Amino acid sequence: MEVNPPKQEHLLALKVMRLTKPTLFTNIPVTCEEKDLPGDLFNQLMRDDPSTVNGAEILMLGEMLTLPQNFGNIFLGETFSSYISVHNDSNQVVKDILVKADLQTSSQRLNLSASNTAVAELKPDCCIDDVIHHEVKEIGTHILVCAVSYTTQGGEKMYFRKFFKFQVLKPLDVKTKFYNAETDEVFLEAQIQNITTSPMFMEKVSLEPSIMYNVAELNSVSQAGECVTTFGSRAYLQPMDTRQYLYCLKPKKEFAEKAGIIKGVTVIGKLDIVWKTNLGERGRLQTSQLQRMAPGYGDVRLSLEAIPDTVNLEEPFHITCKITNCSSERTMDLVLEMCNTNSIHWCGISGRQLGKLHPSSSLCLALTLLSSVQGLQSVSGLRLTDTFLKRTYEYDDIAQVCVVSSAIKVES
Repeated sequence: MEVNPPKQEHLLALKVMRLTKPTLFTNIPVTCEEKDLPGDLFNQLMRDDPSTVNGAEILMLGEMLTLPQNFGNIFLGETFSSYISVHNDSNQVVKDILVKADLQTSSQRLNLSASNTAVAELKPDCCIDDVIHHEVKEIGTHILVCAVSYTTQGGEKMYFRKFFKFQVLKPLDVKTKFYNAETDEVFLEAQIQNITTSPMFMEKVSLEPSIMYNVAELNSVSQAGECVTTFGSRAYLQPMDTRQYLYCLKPKKEFAEKAGIIKGVTVIGKLDIVWKTNLGERGRLQTSQLQRMAPGYGDVRLSLEAIPDTVNLEEPFHITCKITNCSSERTMDLVLEMCNTNSIHWCGISGRQLGKLHPSSSLCLALTLLSSVQGLQSVSGLRLTDTFLKRTYEYDDIAQVCVVSSAIKVES
């Protein structure tokens, strides 16, 4: 009968520990009033407890730190740190020790070892230590593979490895919305929700625009000459809470002047989010490039460059329109017609020639009108006709203006 030889035990032992910050120790205070049966017993026990805060014993938060009791959660954007130790448990001198640490994700395998050079020898009761760091950039299952190879005194080459499996979770839920203004400006609303179980300190939430745009953050106000955030002095985001950030993007001059460039799907930029958790552990996330579908303006675009917010009833006021030929090939010969509505009356000659407008070029036009009805009135009734194609473009509800009685003085 064939007998299998017993499996040879390894001379080296491998230990892997995750490095994380400790947490503040918490206790459950038990107290009572002095007239109750225990009297001052419970209060005295809490005063004698070394983990409580002197003078504030009834608070749950203590002055001591607690070391991590388990592996804990790892979130996307955080830095994963681990301590690897190889100890010689035998009474022999081991030679040519090579410790290798790889991190296997769903898409790649990364080498995290600080050095790939073998250690010449390891005496009994001695160890080889290494600390690895990795910024987690993928969610899902991760496997830390630690492999050890060495040579015994007898010249036998030995090899073993261990696997440590953990999940990387998503810390934030980010949703974005785009709003197109009447001008070329684009407003971006970013809703950021903390989906972890602990509070976050939001250190930075910024928008890195693409080369086509300039960005202005609208998340602060000016108070007494100082810029103050709209979220208050404590920028904490509690678990499952959501915070909204607003940004205004405006095309750069060299792109705004060339009609037709900003159309279709355009890249806006990406969000850069930095936060801190317990005892200052930092995490960082960058979204992929945010894209939006630019509104289609057809062959001819009419936009407002200047219009007053409030005007007097039956008194003329002025607006400035910008007419852009969005075609990249065709020259237009335009005629402007102004049609009165029930409340808006145009002043000037209707049907006048604007002349030829070359591809991707613009012209500004000053117009005068008045309103015969009070309240919030829509500016409508402009018509542009291309005499080459005999095509008419209608522009209604271009903007709104507040019309007040002439007895009320309008501030300019």
